[in-house]
Amino acid sequence: MSTITPAVDTAAMMNSDKIAAFKATLRGELIEPGDPQYDTARKVYNGMIDCHPRFIARCVDEADVINCVHFCRDNQLLTAIRSGGHNGGGLGVCDDGLVIDLSRMKGISVDPDARTAWVAAGCTLGDIDHATHAFGLATPSGIISTTGVGGITLGGGLGHLTRRYGLAIDNLLAANMVLADGRFVKASATENADLFWAIRGGGGNFGVVTSFLFRLHPISQVYGGPMLWEMEHATKILQWYRSFICIAPEELNGFFAFLTVPPAPPFPEHLHNKKMCGVVWAYTGEAEKAEALLGNIRSQEPPALELLHYIPVPALNSMFDALYPPGLQWYWKADFVNELSDEAIAEHVKFGAQLPSMHSTMHLYPVNGAARRVDNTDTAWSYRQANWAEVIVGVDPDPGHNDVITAWTKAYWEALHPYSAGGAYVNFMMNEGEERVKATYGENYERLVAVKNKYDPGNLFRVNQNIRPTVV
Repeated sequence: MSTITPAVDTAAMMNSDKIAAFKATLRGELIEPGDPQYDTARKVYNGMIDCHPRFIARCVDEADVINCVHFCRDNQLLTAIRSGGHNGGGLGVCDDGLVIDLSRMKGISVDPDARTAWVAAGCTLGDIDHATHAFGLATPSGIISTTGVGGITLGGGLGHLTRRYGLAIDNLLAANMVLADGRFVKASATENADLFWAIRGGGGNFGVVTSFLFRLHPISQVYGGPMLWEMEHATKILQWYRSFICIAPEELNGFFAFLTVPPAPPFPEHLHNKKMCGVVWAYTGEAEKAEALLGNIRSQEPPALELLHYIPVPALNSMFDALYPPGLQWYWKADFVNELSDEAIAEHVKFGAQLPSMHSTMHLYPVNGAARRVDNTDTAWSYRQANWAEVIVGVDPDPGHNDVITAWTKAYWEALHPYSAGGAYVNFMMNEGEERVKATYGENYERLVAVKNKYDPGNLFRVNQNIRPTVV
């Protein structure tokens, strides 16, 4: 895995007076190596990432962010932006540079009449669910509540509600940002529209987003949960699923997965540690239609287990939190997928039966339904024609197993990549290089470069799935 390094080791050359002067401009903390909280502060969600930044600035407001941006630019410091720290490739932290840590910038203001919410960049998806659920409202994004709002939104924002309400970026109405030159601006359909287009899928390439304005939807509960089958039925279930989810009512979302059943309640003991396949459903339609629709699903092949209930949206979005706590070792590979051929399904079943650890998995997230009604060029996300976003992850708590989970993930991806659409969802990618980024943005890439040239011509914000400006 490649790393991002500064062009000049300016951090080592800084004198104590300059650092003290910078620290005095902050209302938040400036953490340095040797400080008691340093080793905790530098950690991110993926335990495989082990970076040692020169500074970590825990910002508390936009002024702190502005001062950090000026300090990084003036001193040619490598700059990373961290919201929740969930990024698969660990691109919310860096070696030797400064981490602009937004995690203390909390706060959500819900307008129940307008059905909107301003959300500060330090919030998690769980924070959003908590604030909006009190009003019977929700916005679509993600499946793990500890995920930071910043990274997942700027990359696109897949989740349980994608087929009904679209991606997170399809529900983003505006964003407040600090640019590379230190200016504070708003991006929306009417203000800095080119920037607003770019941040909807283009990641953190264009500035530090300090708050987001989301559209909310009147939804409080869903009928959802996992439905699991024995691995011997995986081929049949995948063949059925590939057709069904493309024509199913948009009220029904369901992502396919290979998994190892956790050895704990609510799973029955006879299934503990068993490799299985399944679909995690989320139905947002009328209650009386749920059983009829899911009854049709059961008739395809009776599941070995189903745990479907009416549950609050926050419960659905935190269903996997306990299984995936911070600090596990992760290795990710991903692709967009247009079609699931019989040949591709055969490879899926082969590698799904070889899951190397209890936490390792493969998910196929549907990208159709409401997400399909947005054109490929309407936002920076450029794979609206794909039916799925596929992600393969080797995950384990033990660093000693990293070689095993990484080898399985790479082999699985290499077997399936020939059947892919070419690019991948940026939130599911490691640091994989410029050509992979170009493939991911496709026809939108050159337009993104033009926006980058305008707002960050010096490529200050490059610890990301980087869109390189032509002027550097």
